Amino acid sequence: MPLPSSRFRFVSWHCLEPCDVTGDQLTCPRVREGLDRYELNLSYQDLGDPFQQENFIRILRRLIRVEKLQLIDNSLTNLSSVRLPRCRILNLHRNHLVCLRQLPKLPAVEHLCLSENAIGSLGGLGALGNSPLRSLNLTRNPVTFTQDYRACVFSCLPKLEVLDGIPKLPEDILPTRLQFPETTRMCNIL
Repeated sequence: MPLPSSRFRFVSWHCLEPCDVTGDQLTCPRVREGLDRYELNLSYQDLGDPFQQENFIRILRRLIRVEKLQLIDNSLTNLSSVRLPRCRILNLHRNHLVCLRQLPKLPAVEHLCLSENAIGSLGGLGALGNSPLRSLNLTRNPVTFTQDYRACVFSCLPKLEVLDGIPKLPEDILPTRLQFPETTRMCNIL
């Protein structure tokens, strides 16, 4: 269905100024208003050129009202300059993030999916400690092979209820002696 006015013909979807155009009048709407929240799916954007990635980050910085954001398989490497103050659900499945410090600022996040990235350490996990995070998915990341991985995550995020799709278990709580390990010569072979 064509837009009501030809002045919008060559304008990209994120540049539409406030007007009387509704989402069902666009041929490929990506932003839709739910019951009481905003949802946005920007997955599979094929951001191969640095120029595309810069513009994509610029667009993400403007999403201050989004509550559910899907950014699956976008080859994203660093979102630390982005702030998503209302985002409750963020899906960053299959990107190129290597550490948790590259995440956007997420003060309201409740569910965070970081599966199939290249996250190798838990450094920066404490930044999520003040958020109401209930569910975190880090499956298929190198960090999941570290010793006492689940216990370390739950000690950094005491409000967390589910890690990698598995609810918090009694054995996920580190004993006091393991929270501050002494130097040891023990080697783990996986």
